[in-house]
Amino acid sequence: MSKTVDFYYDFVSSASYIAYKRLPEMIEKAGGTINWKPMVLGGVFKAVGNSGPANIPAKGKWMFDDLQRICSRHGFRFSVNPKFPLNTIMVLRGAVAAEKLGDDVRKKYMDVMFDGAWANDDDLSDPAVVMELMDNAGLPAQEIANMVQDQAIKDELRTNTEAAVERGAFGAPTFFVNGEMHWGQDRLDDVMEALHRQK
Repeated sequence: MSKTVDFYYDFVSSASYIAYKRLPEMIEKAGGTINWKPMVLGGVFKAVGNSGPANIPAKGKWMFDDLQRICSRHGFRFSVNPKFPLNTIMVLRGAVAAEKLGDDVRKKYMDVMFDGAWANDDDLSDPAVVMELMDNAGLPAQEIANMVQDQAIKDELRTNTEAAVERGAFGAPTFFVNGEMHWGQDRLDDVMEALHRQK
């Protein structure tokens, strides 16, 4: 069996942003691969009765301060988006579509959307903003926008979300390695340990 990690994420999740910035390089060095699993975090919360930490003001303030420290330590930008919480269903469907156009498109798309959400204060809820971001990045914006309307793309995102819940996920990012679940951007070392144990 190849070394694989299922990576469940949502662009609305600041912790998913940090995990996305760090984990791919770690996995590549280990000779592993990532199965990208965009999911609707709000749908997961609703299914399991959870809510985001930012709903508790003191906890939210601490979390964003902590994430800023982590990003500074690792050398990438972090900004609390003034539009938070973002409605990311459209861009999550776009992630499903982008992956079908090849790994290069998928990577560029994820770079643009995660940076837009958590480094550049872009409103990913606004279709015009999303189209401009894709155009500026040289992505096939219209093709992705058309694919986002396909029922098969919508269904795949819904299936990812339901599967995450069925597997025990309650937040983002969530990782599965050989059936073992890990949650949070601060558990990447555990993810790597599980990956190295994988036969």
